[in-house]
Amino acid sequence: MPETLKVIFNVSKMPVLEEPYLVCGLPGSGYVGKLAVEHLIEELGAKLLADIYSYSFPPQIIIKNDGTADLMKNSMYYWKGNGKPDMLMLTGDAQPSTPEAEYVLVDEVLDLAGRFNTKTVFTLAAYITGVFVDKPKVYATATDASFLKEFQSHGMLTMDGGSITGMNGLIIGIAKLKSMRGMCLLGETSGYVVDAKASQAVLQSLLDMIDMKVDMKNLEKRAKDTEALIHTIEQQMQRRGMPEQQPGKQPSKDVGYIS
Repeated sequence: MPETLKVIFNVSKMPVLEEPYLVCGLPGSGYVGKLAVEHLIEELGAKLLADIYSYSFPPQIIIKNDGTADLMKNSMYYWKGNGKPDMLMLTGDAQPSTPEAEYVLVDEVLDLAGRFNTKTVFTLAAYITGVFVDKPKVYATATDASFLKEFQSHGMLTMDGGSITGMNGLIIGIAKLKSMRGMCLLGETSGYVVDAKASQAVLQSLLDMIDMKVDMKNLEKRAKDTEALIHTIEQQMQRRGMPEQQPGKQPSKDVGYIS
C-alpha cells in the first residue's frame, strides 16, 4: 500500500506536556470549528508541532498572505499551560475526500496525541439548522455518559439522535477505541455563511468547561461581521418576497450533522 500521509515535525525534540487536551476544529459547515480553534491557537501563542499532508486532500495549493504557496495540510500545535491544562490543537485547510483517508488521518492524529498521554479529546463543529439565530445554542455529545454529565451544568444541550459526519465526529469515535474520552461541541448555525457567532459560542463553552480564559475580541468582531451579513441576506430575502424563516425550528433527529 503506497504511503498516503506525510508528517513533517517543526520541532527538534518533542515538547514535554502533561496529559494535554486535544482540541480539534477542521473545515466544515460555517467553518465553526476551524475559526474557533484558529482563534485559540492565535490567542494562546501556541507553537507549531507538525504539519500533516495527505494524498486525499483536494489537489490544490493555498496562496498565503505573503504571496507564497503551500500544499493543503492539517497542522497540530501545542501549548504549555503553566498552571492551566496543557493543550494540543488541530486545524487545517481541508478534510480528506474519502472515508478511508479520514480513518487513516484520524489514526495518525490520535497516535500523535497518544505520544503525550492525551486522555481527553474535544472536537468543535457545526449543528446545522438551516435557519439564522441571534444566539446560537451549543449541543454536545460524548463517548460516555459520565463524561457528558460532568459538563451539563454549562448550558449545553445534549444531542439525543442523529449523526455527525466527517472528521470532527470520527475523531471522538476512534478516540473511544483508543481508551480516550471524547466530546463534540456543536454550534448552532444555518450552514449558509461562515459563522463566527457559532464559533464564539462553542469556544466559550469549551473554555468554561476547562476553566480557561482567552481574549475573545477578535472573534467577537468576526461574530459582528456575521450578524451584519445575516442581516443583509434577510433583507434581500424580504425584498424578493421569500418566506420568512421560522426561528428555533430544529432539524429531524434522523439528519446527519455535517461537521
